[in-house]
Amino acid sequence: MNLPANFFIEVVYLIATGLFVLSLMWLSAPATARRGVLAGEIGMILAVGGTLLEKGIIDYQWVAVALVLGAIIGVPLGSVQMTAVPQRTALSQAFGACCVTLVGTAEFYLRTPNVPKFTMVVLSLEVVLGCLTFTGSLIAAGKLQEIKFIPQRPVTYKGQNIINLLILASAIVVAVALVLNPSHTFLYPIMVGIALVFGVMLVVPIGGADMPTVISLMNSYAGLSAAAMGFVLNSKLLIVAGALDGSSGFILSVIMSKAMNRSFTNVLFGAFGQVQTPAHGTAEAKTVRSATAEEAAAILGAANKVVIVPGYGMAVAQAQHKVRELFDSLTKKGVDVKFGIHPVAGRMPGHMNVLLAEADIPYDRLLEMEDINSDLPQTDVALVIGANDVTNPAARSDTTSPIYGMPILDVDKARTVMVIKRSMNPGFAGIDNPLYYLDRTLMLFGDAKGFVNEIVRELSDSAAH
Repeated sequence: MNLPANFFIEVVYLIATGLFVLSLMWLSAPATARRGVLAGEIGMILAVGGTLLEKGIIDYQWVAVALVLGAIIGVPLGSVQMTAVPQRTALSQAFGACCVTLVGTAEFYLRTPNVPKFTMVVLSLEVVLGCLTFTGSLIAAGKLQEIKFIPQRPVTYKGQNIINLLILASAIVVAVALVLNPSHTFLYPIMVGIALVFGVMLVVPIGGADMPTVISLMNSYAGLSAAAMGFVLNSKLLIVAGALDGSSGFILSVIMSKAMNRSFTNVLFGAFGQVQTPAHGTAEAKTVRSATAEEAAAILGAANKVVIVPGYGMAVAQAQHKVRELFDSLTKKGVDVKFGIHPVAGRMPGHMNVLLAEADIPYDRLLEMEDINSDLPQTDVALVIGANDVTNPAARSDTTSPIYGMPILDVDKARTVMVIKRSMNPGFAGIDNPLYYLDRTLMLFGDAKGFVNEIVRELSDSAAH
């Protein structure tokens, strides 16, 4: 019996869909994450392969050109340093959103004026979400890359939120007009332009501290736009894949907002991250205690329990492999070493987990905030490496603080706290950290990679003697 080609393609799509679901499930745990990545890659190869077998493709020449161009761009993007993964992720989302927008644009002009109302509704949704995700992700990538003309701190002005909502409302009004009469093709580029502007205006007022949530939210928008494109193209695979992407991104955004004790509206419209300056006449003279690498090594070597708290400072210094050496050195001395991971540490979801996994830190040593906080009062040394806001005790005690109520790692409850930091500059949230002025805190000023390396060297020298 000769089965039709369409049947074979549908089977391929079904297998790809199953692999996407399994990939998402396996990616939820470190032990199965590699399997999840492989399943996703195989699923995508099958999805692309099945699409190339479609009879609707007239000429493969342009398809081949697109594949080559995609490989030329994609290979270098896949080879970036771990510290650049957040901005690379934002760029990938921007490319995906751009693709959705271009496909939607082609479908609109190919079908006009005979576009059914339902199709025009989902097409408009696809394009508006795609456009705002494209420009919003580019701005997020620029903030993460610290491009000079895109400041990390929020850029705000009076009435900004109202203006932004009016811009979005304008895009919706134009979209409704197109749904009612698709023959008014002159409205389409207006809708695209407004949505592109809204993407910029949405992310510019958001500070660097909220970029992890922005990335996951943009990921959700990209998935939803892809699902809408699936309805336009009558592709069940796209609908499922887009729905998986959109829902998982949204759930992750909710989890991250809860981890900061903040709402979506506060993340999107709160201008969180402005540098806080003390009121006139309230400035206090504060002193800190610093220590050398030799002193830090002696304290760590004499400890029974150590908790290491990584942050973006570790990432930017590429210190994860030196941290692994420190872990090995302390473990050989019989020290119980664990890692405390905050959900929003770094600049993307799971940033610290990825970095420490790259350095082959055992998975069972990586503990989430809820699990490690109960250990900190019995911990001899909490070593904070470049983490600012997620260790700030003001979140518990200062009702006037912008981060008040945010769950933090309770490192201030350890017997001794050591903080590796380049300077006393505030973190992404733009506020001072009282942790640094506690009597039990020692500041270790310097580059994270270099300072950890010096501690490891001191520990090795002491062991040799």
